Amino acid sequence: MMGEFIIDNSWISLEKLDEIIASKVKVVLSEEAKKAIVKCRDYIDAKVKSHDQMIYGVNTGFGSLCNTAISFEDLGKLQTNLVLSHACGAGEEVPPHIVKRMLLLKAIGLSHGNSGVQLETIERLLFMYNNDVLPVVYQQGSLGASGDLAPLAHLALPLIGEGEVDFNGKRQSSKIFLQESDLQVIELRSKEGLALLNGTQFMSSYASYAVSSAYKLWNQFNLIGALSLEAYDGRLNPFQANVNEIRQQKGQIETAEKMRAIFEGSQMISREKEHVQDPYSFRCIPQVHGASKDAIDYCAQIVEREINAVTDNPTVFVDEDDVVSAGNFHGQPLAISMDFLAIALAELGSISERRVYKLIDGTRGLPAFLVAEPGLNSGFMIPQYTCASIVSQNKQLCSPASVDTIDSSNGQEDHVSMGANAATKLYKIIENCFTIQGIELLNAAQAMDFRKEKSSPAIEKLRSDFRTTVPFVKEDCYLHPLMKRSKEFVNNEL
Repeated sequence: MMGEFIIDNSWISLEKLDEIIASKVKVVLSEEAKKAIVKCRDYIDAKVKSHDQMIYGVNTGFGSLCNTAISFEDLGKLQTNLVLSHACGAGEEVPPHIVKRMLLLKAIGLSHGNSGVQLETIERLLFMYNNDVLPVVYQQGSLGASGDLAPLAHLALPLIGEGEVDFNGKRQSSKIFLQESDLQVIELRSKEGLALLNGTQFMSSYASYAVSSAYKLWNQFNLIGALSLEAYDGRLNPFQANVNEIRQQKGQIETAEKMRAIFEGSQMISREKEHVQDPYSFRCIPQVHGASKDAIDYCAQIVEREINAVTDNPTVFVDEDDVVSAGNFHGQPLAISMDFLAIALAELGSISERRVYKLIDGTRGLPAFLVAEPGLNSGFMIPQYTCASIVSQNKQLCSPASVDTIDSSNGQEDHVSMGANAATKLYKIIENCFTIQGIELLNAAQAMDFRKEKSSPAIEKLRSDFRTTVPFVKEDCYLHPLMKRSKEFVNNEL
């Protein structure tokens, strides 16, 4: 771990967030952030000692118990009980890299000085982030409205010596980890448990990862789609500047421009064509990929705002002497955006599968199923089946979570975003899209190997790099390992 990033409450872009995580720099609080945190904590302490008003979640119960007063002596116990009782996650575990994002985003969200937490609480979250001490968190349990209550409760458990953590390749109880690391349990004070559990960091961690992955997928679908078009002996005309600029759709113009750059210097694309036009899956790449790019750009704006926001409740404004119980923890902006992003990515996968289908249909001088002796060999018949199955699953996963809601907490929390479900199904769509990409590349490279002409330097580099991992298939063989290696290639080597 080299260098450090200082949280000073300046704007953090999604690109910067990815850079921080990828570079593994140490993350610390600035002196200004520390002062704001301590100032807010001192304000809350003074407020609860005065006993002059009930403040939700500070000296009251939670949810529908919001009018139940809690004695001053029990305020710390109230917060510990909250964390313990809300750690009700179920289902599969959250991937470690998402948990790591959750730790960082939770610390950033609490560092603005509007949450009333102790300085040592935030510093412990950053200690866990910096040292890869990752709490065991579960995917199911959040309604995405009162914050991501259940998953954030599991994230917070190690602070109080409860739950489990993964550290140095070993899973152990948080209590034992703290003892072996000579760390004390954090004694939660008024409002702290609520600040830790309220917030959208489960959703925004998935969402920020999804946006980053979406840009990667978009770029790679353009490059792999270009190889498919070359292998199919497609035309360059649909990518001309004039025809795309006249529609005035930003993503379409960007896609066409990118595709023209990819094809620069290709012998194959410039040779005379017998056919007048190509199927939509090839000639409508600017329109389809471009629409997805516009959607990704929109979602990126929403998510970037969220990672820079204060999303716990109640919100403390020290200088105004105001503690506001409102709804910044409601995940609707993220829920709608992730549903939108799911559709955008599923469409990239859908049109990719159509290109695969065209490559194996035995037209444009290519052998049926991309094998020299079809009949004796089935060739690439079944990878397209697999691709079609995955595309269909993506369509099913695109059913929007954000239009659903279920009453909770005795009707006090009567409209929820279901953004956590939007997040986890979007994650599956992303994984599916990388698999689809791998299958298209497998087919496109196989098809291009039947051509004599050379493509552009960009496409030829993709082809040669891929061939160091996956060989040309001369006759039927066990294809699953090749598909797996192809997905690994698009995941890690493009």
